[in-house]
Amino acid sequence: MPRKFLIAGALLLCVAVAALAQRRFDDGFGGFGGYGRVPAIHNVPYDGQFTFVRVQYDTAPGGYWAGNRPSWVHGYPLAEENLMRIMNDLSFFNARTSDVNVLSLEDPELFKYPMAYIIEVGWWTLTDAGAAALRAYIQKGGFVIVDDFKTIGWRGNGTGGWDPFEANMNRVFPGVRFFDIDASHPIFHSFFEINTLENFPQAYNSGLPIFKGVYEDNDPGKRLVMIVNYNTDISQFWEWSGRGLRPVDETNEAYKLGVNYLFYGMTH
Repeated sequence: MPRKFLIAGALLLCVAVAALAQRRFDDGFGGFGGYGRVPAIHNVPYDGQFTFVRVQYDTAPGGYWAGNRPSWVHGYPLAEENLMRIMNDLSFFNARTSDVNVLSLEDPELFKYPMAYIIEVGWWTLTDAGAAALRAYIQKGGFVIVDDFKTIGWRGNGTGGWDPFEANMNRVFPGVRFFDIDASHPIFHSFFEINTLENFPQAYNSGLPIFKGVYEDNDPGKRLVMIVNYNTDISQFWEWSGRGLRPVDETNEAYKLGVNYLFYGMTH
């Protein structure tokens, strides 16, 4: 076969492989691609079965990265789908494993679900209506999980960090306090017995993860209404657990934390 045909064939093969890879990483299953695209959202109507809810928000400047995707979408929907599979393997939780609902705080549908999950809150923007809705949601018994939350300057990014999150939460609950949570808290014993917080894995953050909580009326003797995973990204281990990117033992520890959060939220 003439050399020019071999070269042409090789080039066509490369183009086909590249196109296939692009489709694979643009399909909304947690790949590094996306190029600013938000994965397709297919919410299911409420019917009483536990459905994981992720909060969608307008991303602040600086929060478009990892394939130029908006900060709120990172890991969606693979991270939570994998966590729901683990929940069903371990218990009679009966969670949906292939449906993850995405709702804004302003959407009244949020009030049908007992728990809400929000990530990358260093770039979380909050409207007045959203602040009022989140306050009402928590006061009516909702539980909020904050994850994938990094310090300012992470990988040279000068935006994000703790301050925007704290400012937003002060709009939700003026004067809100964030309490350090240690391993003695019931949330770490709601299913698995987690006796130390120093062995939770860090995918790409330096230092130890920091766990903080918000309590009803700023009173640690009352209900914990929000758990905050700071300087860490626990959900990255859920997202990549089926791909061999992270060690199995570390992934198991990350799943233990997620399972405990869900059991605590459903029982308090």
